[in-house]
Amino acid sequence: MKTIGLIGGMSWESTAEYYRILNERTRDRLGGLHSARCVVYSVDFAEIERLQVQGRWAEAGTVLAEAARSLEAAGADLLLICTNTMHKVADMVAAAVSVPLLHLADATADAVRASGLRRVGLLGTAFTMEQDFYRGRLEQAGLDVRIPERDGRALVHRVIYEELCVGVVRDDSRAAFQRVIKDLVAHGAEGVILGCTEIELLIGPQDSPVPIFPTARLHAEAAVADALSERSPSAARARSGPRRR
Repeated sequence: MKTIGLIGGMSWESTAEYYRILNERTRDRLGGLHSARCVVYSVDFAEIERLQVQGRWAEAGTVLAEAARSLEAAGADLLLICTNTMHKVADMVAAAVSVPLLHLADATADAVRASGLRRVGLLGTAFTMEQDFYRGRLEQAGLDVRIPERDGRALVHRVIYEELCVGVVRDDSRAAFQRVIKDLVAHGAEGVILGCTEIELLIGPQDSPVPIFPTARLHAEAAVADALSERSPSAARARSGPRRR
């Protein structure tokens, strides 16, 4: 069994979900008292969020790259960045280490493609929805990605940072997300990517009229498959850059 390194704390609420899923999935596959071999480097999210807002991505990447080096030194055989947004600096993090970085967007794209769908809505932070580092990678995997209208994007971003990242789960916010999802479906989305790991604390399959793709779960499951030597397509190409059509 390989050791999985987690770059977490962004927020710790979703990192805790990663830890739970990794261990549950390992137990499901191996049985008995088995659990995942993993090490966690949890950053101070307040520092990272400040750099995000100020557009100081290179500095944020330096913080995560140092975390990656620490995890490799601690024995990690593969790495996960436990957040969608900070995959903006994934190339910088991957370049800092010699072990593979499993890219979250690749694991997600694989799951969407395996379901037979192509047109998907994307929910996440404003950075993830509006910038190309994540959407572009999904599109290069052959997906047609749709995002909410401006007001919907603002609502989703606000709820992530002001509520979910601090452990607040509100029924009215769930209802608001359901309306955003229905609007995406009305505009042709066949499924919805929960492109922020905290959204899984709020939205489940019962909250959407179309399939949802929970990125934290998909990412963690891909890591377990790799750690147990069930080599996943995502892991195989994690360090080779985005796929080209």
